[in-house]
Amino acid sequence: MKITYSPDADVLTIQLREGKPTDSRDIAEGVIVHLSAKGQPLEIEILDASKVVQKKDVEVSMEPLFSAA
Repeated sequence: MKITYSPDADVLTIQLREGKPTDSRDIAEGVIVHLSAKGQPLEIEILDASKVVQKKDVEVSMEPLFSAA
């Protein structure tokens, strides 16, 4: 996963996995999910991100994804 922010465009991008998007869907105002040909989410874009997310509110935890089962 890769999270990037473009201050010029005020867009926060969350890349979930590699792949070429073939479709996109608006899931809320200013929130777009880009999908693969198989319908898997590849990327989430948040437009006007500075109005929605503040840096102090961002926390990333990967622990549950990599815990031994």
